[in-house]
Amino acid sequence: MADAVVLVSGGAAVTPYTAPEHAAASGLAAGNTMTALRSSFLDRGVRVFTAPARIGPGQVRADAGWQGFDDVPVVLPAEVTINAVGRVDDAGAALAGFLRWLAAEEGIADVDLVGHSMGGLFSRAAIRELGDSGPRVERLVTLGTPWDGSVLGDLLDGEIGEVDAHGDPATLQIFAEARPYADANSQGAAAEVSRRFLRGWNDAQAGVLDRIAVTAIGAGYFAAATEPAQLWPHDGLVSLTSGRADEVPAAVLPEVTRHSFPDHVHSIFFAEACGLAWERALTWDPMVFAVVDDALGR
Repeated sequence: MADAVVLVSGGAAVTPYTAPEHAAASGLAAGNTMTALRSSFLDRGVRVFTAPARIGPGQVRADAGWQGFDDVPVVLPAEVTINAVGRVDDAGAALAGFLRWLAAEEGIADVDLVGHSMGGLFSRAAIRELGDSGPRVERLVTLGTPWDGSVLGDLLDGEIGEVDAHGDPATLQIFAEARPYADANSQGAAAEVSRRFLRGWNDAQAGVLDRIAVTAIGAGYFAAATEPAQLWPHDGLVSLTSGRADEVPAAVLPEVTRHSFPDHVHSIFFAEACGLAWERALTWDPMVFAVVDDALGR
C-alpha cells in the first residue's frame, strides 16, 4: 500500500495545499472539488494530501469564488503549484515538483494519485515527468477525466456542434457558455482537451502507465441522445466514453478498470445548476468513494 494518497483537482479549479493535519480554516477545507473526498480518506485514517492549484500562475492563499476558502495555513511556492488553466505538460511539471517536495518534506516514498477532470491528465504528465525518480506512483484513479476529449475542447475544435445536442436544453446551455468561459479563463487548457489534441498526446504517452494500475470512472447524467458517442451521454464536461477511457489504446493504457456512474454529473457546479444534491457529483458521493477505496486497496 502506498505511503499516501494525493488528490489532484482539474481545470480551472482553485485548491489549497492540505495535509492530514491542516487545511483551509474557513470555507471548504480543500476547495469545492476535493473537500468531501479528502474528508472521506481522513475519516478512515488515510494519509491524504491535496496538490495546490489555481487559475493562473502563482500561489494559493484563498479562493473568493463560489464555495471558496480562506485562511490557508501553509502556502507553497508557485513552482510547485498547478496552473489549472494552463498547458497540461506545464501542470504536470508543477505537480511532479510538488510530489518531489512531499517526498523530501514528508518522507513519502510512494503515492497513489486520484485526479478529477483534467487532474487525471496533470497526473499522467507528472508520472512521465517523474520517470524513475521518486516518489513512485503506485496507482492512478481518474474521476471524469477527458482521456479522449471533452465537451468544451471538442466544441471549440469544431468536432461537435449544436446539431449534436439534439435540442437538449441543458447541453445547449453548456455549449452557449463554453466559448466565452474559455476565452475568459483558458491559458492553453481549452485547446488541449479536444479529442484531436488528446489522441496525439496519448500516443506520445505510450509506456508511461506501464506497471501502474489505473481505474477510470466516468459519468453520464445528460443522456437525451445516444449519438454521437463522442458526446452522449456526458456529465456536463466529459462524455461517459471519454471518462472511462474506452477508446484509449492498450499501448497507452495497458492495465485499466472502468466504472460508470450514469446518473452523476461532473462536479458540484453542475449539481447545483441542475438542482441535484451535491452527492450526485463525482467527487462528493460516498458510492464513488467506495469504488476509489477498492481501486486503491484501502
